[in-house]
Amino acid sequence: MPLLDHFHPPLSERRHWDAFHSRWASAIADNLNDHGLPEYHFAEPTVQIGGQVQVDIATFDESTSGHGSPKTATLPQITEVAAPTWTIPAIFSDSFEVQVINTEGGPRLVAAIELVSPSNKDRPQTRRAFACKCANYLCQGIPCMVIDVVTNRAANLHNEIMELMQSSEYHLSKDGGLYATAYRPVRRNSKEEIDIWPAAFKVGDALPRLPLFIGPDFSLEVDFEASYQETCRRLRLVA
Repeated sequence: MPLLDHFHPPLSERRHWDAFHSRWASAIADNLNDHGLPEYHFAEPTVQIGGQVQVDIATFDESTSGHGSPKTATLPQITEVAAPTWTIPAIFSDSFEVQVINTEGGPRLVAAIELVSPSNKDRPQTRRAFACKCANYLCQGIPCMVIDVVTNRAANLHNEIMELMQSSEYHLSKDGGLYATAYRPVRRNSKEEIDIWPAAFKVGDALPRLPLFIGPDFSLEVDFEASYQETCRRLRLVA
């Protein structure tokens, strides 16, 4: 089926994009688990809005007293911690991700698929945070994929990753087009390299298939189109 625009009317007024992304991550994981992952491997979706960070409970009210006055929620303090020397601004970005885990010898992340969200693209700091996450996977030798169907932001996060890795000659078009990319860290003849499979598309196109490597001699094809169709069907976007 053709790719729909989930970020502009009329569809954006009928469905929440984050619910779609969450369901799509689950459909991708289901597709991997049902079709091709070898023994001792499984895929699972992880969704974090605003990152996985601790909340300073002293900054909000959990309940009220019997007289209606605010009462701050507290937890037992085990040790006294000195005030921080510095506090700096930070970015805790959204994450819509499918992780492939190898359980043999203990759970270990062996591949990741990143679904780009609007907040990942909306300003330089969040674009940098997303690029750092992907580059960190690659520098650890963990293959990953990025798929971007966000139409209300024009930034290209593949290009951000390439800038971070000082490989800007491997940019995709900067015209705001949609894309998916697969990355494979590999060592050949004592030389460390990253193989890249890019695929560009637009609203109205079918989504691509790309290789996901989960070991030095094993890969499987990620069928984004199949999982997208299943997601649209489950959310009643198609008959």
